[in-house]
Amino acid sequence: MAVSRALRRLLRVLTIEEDQCKMALESATGGLRQLQRARDASLKQARSGRQLVVSSARSGELPDRLAGLEETHSARRRSQALAPRIADAESEVETRRQEFLLKRVECRQAETLIREAEARDAIVAARRSQQGLDDWYLNRLQGVKNSAKSLLPTRLEPQDSPIDPSAAEDLSRNTPETLPPS
Repeated sequence: MAVSRALRRLLRVLTIEEDQCKMALESATGGLRQLQRARDASLKQARSGRQLVVSSARSGELPDRLAGLEETHSARRRSQALAPRIADAESEVETRRQEFLLKRVECRQAETLIREAEARDAIVAARRSQQGLDDWYLNRLQGVKNSAKSLLPTRLEPQDSPIDPSAAEDLSRNTPETLPPS
């Protein structure tokens, strides 16, 4: 049984779906990384705000201290706002990863089915080829036997024999015991 066109078509569709799931996973992962970078930037901003507060406490500059406190509060609010979005993005990435892995498994199963069908087809073809060779060889042997039988003389009756019966008796008398010494 040859691999059906429907099975090959299914493999192509599954491959396309796998590629789409992979692109969706990469997109979700990119979005997650972008949110994580924004969180990291807000943490860096909070650190710089704290440093500004510390340096203004030494210098006695009130506006720098207020700016540092506001920068720290702003960074904290941004981090708090990003936390649920990051959690949603992580769950989205995990969902996309599971979908991608399921599509990959489906695609590999279809590939396995096609490979097994092709292997069965190859075995059947090899058997047919061997059967053809065996039949050819048997027919050749049978032909040789038939031609050899046609070349063998049929049983001759004494009257049809090219040898004279009396001469045959003379030949049978000439055994080593009856021959004269030389």
